[in-house]
Order: sequence, then structure tokens, then C-alpha cells
Amino acid sequence: MINTLMLKKIIKPQTVAALLFLPLAIVSCKKEEKKTVTTETHPTNDSVKTAKTEEKIDYTDFNIFSLSVISSAEKDSDMDIFISVSDIYKGEQPIPAAIMKNQRQMTYEERQHFELDAPSRKKLLDGIHLTENDSLYIYEYGSNQLQRMPVSQLKAVAYLSPYSDDQDLDPDSYMMGFQVATHQKTTEYDRYTNAIAYFGNQNPFVDNKMKAVKWQKAGADVSKKYFSHSKLALGKTYQSQYENLTYYLQDYLEEGNIAERKLAVINDRKEKIVEKTFSLAESDGGEFLPLYGIDADEANIFQYTGHLFKGKPPVIFGFIAQSFGCPSINFLDQKEKDFPINCDNRH
Repeated sequence: MINTLMLKKIIKPQTVAALLFLPLAIVSCKKEEKKTVTTETHPTNDSVKTAKTEEKIDYTDFNIFSLSVISSAEKDSDMDIFISVSDIYKGEQPIPAAIMKNQRQMTYEERQHFELDAPSRKKLLDGIHLTENDSLYIYEYGSNQLQRMPVSQLKAVAYLSPYSDDQDLDPDSYMMGFQVATHQKTTEYDRYTNAIAYFGNQNPFVDNKMKAVKWQKAGADVSKKYFSHSKLALGKTYQSQYENLTYYLQDYLEEGNIAERKLAVINDRKEKIVEKTFSLAESDGGEFLPLYGIDADEANIFQYTGHLFKGKPPVIFGFIAQSFGCPSINFLDQKEKDFPINCDNRH
């Protein structure tokens, strides 16, 4: 099982390189059909008010990404910050032919990381429908910092997946994407812990409307009042507040362990506007993340909520550390589909 209090470690794929998928993709393994189940019920037709903005964002084929840290895993070693776009790239990965042809003569360091040549860069951009005139937007929602970087100034790079067979490489052995920064000190690690990335020609992120969810214990009457029936045994109940909304979180137990958590969101008219279920059913190795204010301190905040995307309802996320697949951002509106996070999670 995953040690959730040690999620900020860097894992060793080889003796010289390590990979950690950050914030919203906390544990690295391959996308499979087995994945954490998030279901939703529709208790009322009421919906949460959306963030007001004059700028309209086209959310058709909208893709967001987690950031990865590549390190040598040596003490006090520098880090590279990288965004893989392999999840949305269709077709054979654009690896320069010379790399595949000469891999046997190359050192591991030479094979592990390289910049794409011009034809491979163009193939990558075309394959994900980006142009050199687009930008990368990185929003650090934990500290309300936004970075904008022109795509034309980003290196297109390939990093060998830590789960690839180093003796028998093919183009799919690589994670393809863009280098955000290199030779970052380990003290900068936390900058990228609570961040999300987007490529395009408009900034989709709302400024300064996200906050950590700090939980406290709720009364015993909450469960019967706000949660739908479950065959599982009742566990503890928690609550938190955001603007005019009250969040209630209910644990459900199986053999004494938390098997599900249900979230009910109540508006200022005491109406339940949405209920969501976060379950470990069919999850191989997933675990519930600690709750800030209950069993986690400020150094281990995982649940965040607020207005994250322009023209969209508020969101909440950070309940489960997943072993397989990538996490999603959940909207507090039954009419909105969750936004999956592309995290290149492979085994």
C-alpha cells in the first residue's frame, strides 16, 4: 500500500534518474481500465454559481497536465521540471531516427534524456494541435502564482520512462513533452507540488480563488440529514466552508477501513446541490489522502477547492492517491463533467 505521508519522495527508476508525478498525479503507474471510481448523484436541479468573467474559454478538447520532476535521486541534486504530452499524442512517438538506430552505442545518460530535432519537434506540435504561437500556462494554485511561457521558447524533449526496459527501447519507451526548467534546487520542489498546466492561446485559470480545504469534525446528525443510503458502516463525519457553501464529508467503512468517502455540498439555503462519491472500489493500491485539519498539517495539504477555470463552477479535488490511472478535477455542479489530468502514468 502507498504511504500517503511520504508522497513527496522521489522514486528511483535507475541509479541515475528518478521521476515523481506531482500534485494531481501523486503516484506513478500505468493507465489501465482499473481506476478509482468517482460517481455522482443528482439530488437537486440547483447548481453552484460560476466565476464571473468576460473572457470566454473554449473547453472543447480541453487538456490539462500535471508537472513532473526528474532528478538523479542523489542528495541535494538538481531537478528538471517537465510536462509530458504523450497522453494526448496520437501515433508513433516522434523520436529522431538516429536515437533508435544508434541506441546500442549510446550511454544510458545519452538515451535517458535528449532534445528533439526540428522535424521531431514539428511532428510533436502537429500531433497535439499546438503552434509555436501558443503558450504554456502554469498555475500554482497553492500560492496563486501564474507563469506564462511561449511555446516557441520551450525545449521539446524526451525522457525515458522509469518503467521502460533499458535493454530493448522503442519510441513508446519515452515520455514526450516540454522542458519547463532545468537544474532547479531541491528547495524549489514544493513550487510544483500544487500546480496545473495548460497549453493554448488563452489563460483559462481564475486568479486567486482557490483555497486549501481545512476540515473539522461534524455532528452525528449530518449523515442522516444530507447523505444518501449506503450498505457500508458509517464512519466519521467532517465539514468545511467555502464562500456560501458548506462541505460535508462522510466516511464509510468496510471491515473497519475507509472504503468510500461521500461529499455533500450545501448552499446557504440549506439545500444539497451536489453529492459525490469517492471510492477505492476496483482501485489497485489506491489510498485516501489525509485530511488537512484532521490528520495532516500545512505541509501535507491535498484537498483544494474554489474557482479554478474561467466561466466554470467551483471545483474540488485531492481525495485519493491513485496507483493506476490519473486523477480528475471534480466540479461542484451535476451538469459538469470532471476534467481528467494528463499525467503519463505508466508502469
